[in-house]
Amino acid sequence: MASLKIPPELTLVVAFHGHLCPGLLIGWRASRMAMKLLNLSRDVDEEIVAVVENDACGVDAIQAVLGCTFGKGNFIFRDYGKHAFTVFRHSDGRGVRLVYRSPENALSRDEHMGRLLTEPDEALFDVKKPEEAIPQKARIHDSENCSVCGEKVMVTRLETCADGRKVCVPCAEKIRRMTK
Repeated sequence: MASLKIPPELTLVVAFHGHLCPGLLIGWRASRMAMKLLNLSRDVDEEIVAVVENDACGVDAIQAVLGCTFGKGNFIFRDYGKHAFTVFRHSDGRGVRLVYRSPENALSRDEHMGRLLTEPDEALFDVKKPEEAIPQKARIHDSENCSVCGEKVMVTRLETCADGRKVCVPCAEKIRRMTK
């Protein structure tokens, strides 16, 4: 890896993730490509929304580069196990879905990183139309106490039991297990 030239803009991404690896580079390249295709700069307040289809290293780069986070509500995780990333621009609803093209031949870790640092975007990703509509901007909801554990829960996450009690998801799951 000593022969790989690491771009300086990767420094913060690596610091955020903790180490440099092929997965991180996949997300970094996808982020930069989406920014180029949609004429974006880093998100400040939900101008961008990212939908990621895996929970691998690359999603850390998506967060670090695009500025999309769970806390702002503009980082959405779909547990599909795909190296696919959809990025939307809220101002006009435009979006792009980038799907990583794995190399045809097995590569060493260093060879894989070299490929990710040097090959053109078009060689790394298939560019597709988004498969879903642009998600709404995050909304703030009231919270209520779970009638079982007493902890505060966002009202949109409360479940109503057969007896009318409003309970959090973990308590609802316990009740379902007990009634089987």
